[in-house]
Amino acid sequence: MLDGLYAQLGGPTSVAAVIISVALMLIVGFLFTRITKLLRLPNVTGYILAGIVIGPYCLDFVPQEISAGMGFISDIALAFIAFSVGEYFRLSVLKKNGKKVVVITLFEALLASVVVFVLTFFILRLNFAFSMILAALASATAPASTLMTIRQTKARGHFVDTLLTVVALDDVVSLVAFSVAVSVSLGTLGSAVSAETILLPIAWNLALIGIGILLGFALKFLMKRHSTDNRLIVAIAFLFVICGVGAAVEVSPLLGCMAMGTVYINSTDDEKLFKQLNYFSPPILLLFFVKSGLDFRLDALFDVHTMVGVVPLIVVGVLYFAVRIGGKYLGAFLGCLVTKQPRKVRNCLGLALVPQAGVAIGLAAMAARILGGDMGSTLQTIILSSSILYELIGPALAKLSLYLSGSYGAKAEAAEGEKEELKTSPPVSTEGVSTEVATLEARLLEIERELEKKRYARSPEEAAFLDAADETESEMTSDYMRRKFKNRR
Repeated sequence: MLDGLYAQLGGPTSVAAVIISVALMLIVGFLFTRITKLLRLPNVTGYILAGIVIGPYCLDFVPQEISAGMGFISDIALAFIAFSVGEYFRLSVLKKNGKKVVVITLFEALLASVVVFVLTFFILRLNFAFSMILAALASATAPASTLMTIRQTKARGHFVDTLLTVVALDDVVSLVAFSVAVSVSLGTLGSAVSAETILLPIAWNLALIGIGILLGFALKFLMKRHSTDNRLIVAIAFLFVICGVGAAVEVSPLLGCMAMGTVYINSTDDEKLFKQLNYFSPPILLLFFVKSGLDFRLDALFDVHTMVGVVPLIVVGVLYFAVRIGGKYLGAFLGCLVTKQPRKVRNCLGLALVPQAGVAIGLAAMAARILGGDMGSTLQTIILSSSILYELIGPALAKLSLYLSGSYGAKAEAAEGEKEELKTSPPVSTEGVSTEVATLEARLLEIERELEKKRYARSPEEAAFLDAADETESEMTSDYMRRKFKNRR
């Protein structure tokens, strides 16, 4: 549609064309979030839909040459996602939940993969390599949607702690499963499966984990030795190092970036760096998901002549969507049953594991690049189409699971209020005591703020990033309180 304009600018790959295309991706992606916000859908859904609309099958605003040259965006975006997931691998939480959460994660992730593989290979008779990789991708869960729902509802308790740990560990399982699946698939496509084709990618993943651990400790050291205005520079540079090494050896950088985030949070307990990166990353994540929408083969999905083996692509996509949900729920249920979790956790956990977007889309893009041809593009089409559906219903199911488990709502507030009353109620109640306590708390808060200012000599840039992040959290809290008082009226 804009071919004439790009031709006047020097062609679709000229600097001007690239900049205008990126600007269009950012603007349209933002505009679509205004629509999804009204519908109470996650931003990810809006980004993907924006990419489809400005892609080659609708308005055709962005040349395919530009989209094809933005493959590096996937690795960078996934690096930010993986590093932020590492924040939730706190040793204190892992020790508290222990082996039970590991068992639950293995059940729900692997059972989803098994049922998808049985469906695609044994029932639909699809290609072995295609079935292996699609089954591995089925194990992944999108942490962003689940975390967003928890923050919006202010949910808390044993169910939330279990859910957060399962979601974090889930991506580790899916990454390992994906690495093995790609290795085996490449061996079968080349008609030669050897120990080297299977073990070498696993060895490279372990090496990336080692690099991530070392860089996590280096990040801790540099955060102490250097001024805070360089925190973003150092952190992003380290993430890019892991991305570069991963791209060079053709393995996912996610495990390395996740290891780096895990080491840093456990060795420093510094959440500020994660806030900075989370505030910095939205434009990158927007470009990543919009690009995914640009690569979406809309015509192939609805073309009855487009087959995967002998099965129409739309049939494979619909069956994958339904079977994965069943595998996730059944796996979580059995895992909770084996570990003797409370009934509410057992019945509700699987509902919160439905969303699938960031990690799965990134891995699908990586698989499409490695496999190439129709198999790679078909795999990416199925994951993208199902991810849109998962993001449409996933947050609603996650919210339902939090409500049914009593993690938020009237019951949760009453229970929390009783706990706080038992903790804070003095044996004898007097008006003077409460006034003195309030004054003391205010004074302690002022002292804490002064110490915080001295501890961190923040630059204006860092202050802006952290203040913006704090404002976002305050707005979410204000919205929650307004809805709460409105409902009481």
